[in-house]
Amino acid sequence: MLGLGGSVSAADDPFIWLEERYGDRAIAWVNEQNTKTVDTFTADPRFESYFRTALDIFTAEDNIAYGYADGDLVYNFWQDAKNPLGIWRRTSVASYKTDAPEWETLLDVDRLGAAEGVKWVFYGAECNDAETQRCLISLSPDGGDAATVREWDMATRSFVADGFASPVSKSSMSWVGDDAVIVSSAYVEAEQTVSGYSRVVRIVKRGATYATSPVLYEGRRDDLAIRGYELDGGADRYVMVSREIDFYTSELYLVGSDGTLIAAPMPTDAMMWILFKGQMVFSPRTPWTAPDGTLTRPGGLYAFDFRAWAADGTEPTFTTVREPVERVALSGLSATKDRLFVTLLDNVRGRVVALETGEGGWTSTPVVLPDNGDVYINHTDYHGSTVSFSFQDFLTPPSILWSDDEGRTLETVKSLKPRFDASPYVSEQFEAVSADGTKVPYFVVRRKDQSAPVPALIYGYGGFETSMTPWYSSLRGKLWLEQGNVSVLANIRGGGEFGAEWHQAALQENRQRAYDDMAAIAEDLITRGITTAKQLAVQGGSNGGLLAGVMLTQRPDLFGAVISDVPLLDMLRYTELPPGASWIAEYGDPAIPEQAEFLAKYSPYQNVKADVDYPPALFTTSTADDRVHPGHARKMAALMQSLGHEAWFSENTEGGHGGNGDQGPQAFSYALQFIFLQRALEGEENHPATAERSIDIPHLGIETASPEGAVDRFRSRGDRRADLGRNQKGRLRPPGLQQYWQ
Repeated sequence: MLGLGGSVSAADDPFIWLEERYGDRAIAWVNEQNTKTVDTFTADPRFESYFRTALDIFTAEDNIAYGYADGDLVYNFWQDAKNPLGIWRRTSVASYKTDAPEWETLLDVDRLGAAEGVKWVFYGAECNDAETQRCLISLSPDGGDAATVREWDMATRSFVADGFASPVSKSSMSWVGDDAVIVSSAYVEAEQTVSGYSRVVRIVKRGATYATSPVLYEGRRDDLAIRGYELDGGADRYVMVSREIDFYTSELYLVGSDGTLIAAPMPTDAMMWILFKGQMVFSPRTPWTAPDGTLTRPGGLYAFDFRAWAADGTEPTFTTVREPVERVALSGLSATKDRLFVTLLDNVRGRVVALETGEGGWTSTPVVLPDNGDVYINHTDYHGSTVSFSFQDFLTPPSILWSDDEGRTLETVKSLKPRFDASPYVSEQFEAVSADGTKVPYFVVRRKDQSAPVPALIYGYGGFETSMTPWYSSLRGKLWLEQGNVSVLANIRGGGEFGAEWHQAALQENRQRAYDDMAAIAEDLITRGITTAKQLAVQGGSNGGLLAGVMLTQRPDLFGAVISDVPLLDMLRYTELPPGASWIAEYGDPAIPEQAEFLAKYSPYQNVKADVDYPPALFTTSTADDRVHPGHARKMAALMQSLGHEAWFSENTEGGHGGNGDQGPQAFSYALQFIFLQRALEGEENHPATAERSIDIPHLGIETASPEGAVDRFRSRGDRRADLGRNQKGRLRPPGLQQYWQ
């Protein structure tokens, strides 16, 4: 029986109908739940202030204008109160470095949406290097991963009438030269993998049609995805095809001049790689013996002469670029024309080293940056020498440090003004001991003078090699810390904080280790007297939403409130809801009996019981979420309510998995969450009196049972240029990680 543990078939699931994303019965239920949640929490007299604070933070005109540099120009996508959907714009590097850059608007997304009747979400642009200055712009109709790609003429500031274009889908399109694109298509079901991603790759020349262009590569249905792209090697460009077998295994092919595909001599489980000065630099997830006998190890960097191999098939010789270091994880690679920058996590603190290669081999130089925070490479000029970094920590607002033209000297060019007074607080790092004896680090931000337990909120993720690092949160500061509360960030196994082994320790049948780690942190907080179980909340999004759901069902005694955002929760049906099958390498396959057995042991939806006292829970999702199906959150809330438990539910119509697009509804949702936490952790008897509502409530309900109509003439997912870098393409994204609390 559902709710008493064990495997449940679709036929036995009384809430299976909530998986019908736009089903009439499901939509009526969602609207009813939204009304109940909104009416309850907006009646709190603090709500209006929370909402205004969140919206002001999201739309402040003095927020940092992050951007990527291309030559002498910096491109930025900007949203504020006057531009809720945003504008794509650019300025010169010299102007960008000033306090008041002179921006040139390229595309006004609000104006485009008004003209076309679609609330478009801008997903980036990839521009070629020709004098024609054509770009491929990606736009989502609802904030989901599926997007359309359209060719844009930079000279006329308009879309090209007969240019390259694609329907809305989880496909990609990338330039190959100036007058051709490589298309990785998932336009129709026959071209999709089981996960719903692209399976067929074609090169389409200008003037030709997609249907008549020859197939370059066709993958298997059970592959994760097949993707083609042009690899920028500086002086050389290569057409590549990546066959992504599962989330952590892929085969990389060079497309020869005659169209044949040649397998690159690299490990299939390379966790990162980059082409630098003709050298292919990579790091494996597991030990791998190269063709010349060189043993490569996780956490190390290795290289071979890709240019020579691509030219004539020269048998490569492998060199060691950087040896692995214990408890130091590689987190990113980026390059200028003459230096390779490696981002590291040293005990979950960001570091950067610059690598150079010459006749004497590889040399390494630390980049002098602030300590004990999160370091991100904001841009590198692949054809020049400049580089910029962003830095932040829990109590230090983000700043951008930009190099001189030689790439050697850094100056701070942008800094966010403090959004809250950080002087009363301290950031500390502790360790908890998990069930198997593993020491698990976590961060605590609290008042320096704390003398008694207070409400605390743990945020965690624990999956897909994704690391949780110190970052500045204006919302957390204003709406949580300033209320006298404690903020906690967990670095549990399953993440990438300490490299591949830290991640692999919690894969599939070992997933319980991540949940044991989180429980150990909760217990350690209580033991230290920082908080109590009744005052402690846990929150996570996506895979972290699953983490929160497991904490709810496994350790309800440890928490006073739970927030599960855009979560996976039914782990016995997650592969039936695309693209869930793409995560089998992480979780396991419920179609295999022995794997279904360990999934059923922790799957929150299968482990809700009627006779357990659960803390109040809030489940949030988006109708437009096409990465983690909203049915997970819907069914979990419905099940808990049917068994008499306090479960709240909020579903935004738009925004997709990451809360994209108009920031008004996002600010509203965050205000709901903070009010939920305050009310749950302070106790019913301490709730302030109901207030009269004096604000306009952003629409959270769903007016139509079909998303078609306004978007039926579109349906492609283009790779985001700024996310992927100039010279290589990133892998498919995990179930997701929201940038929590801006």
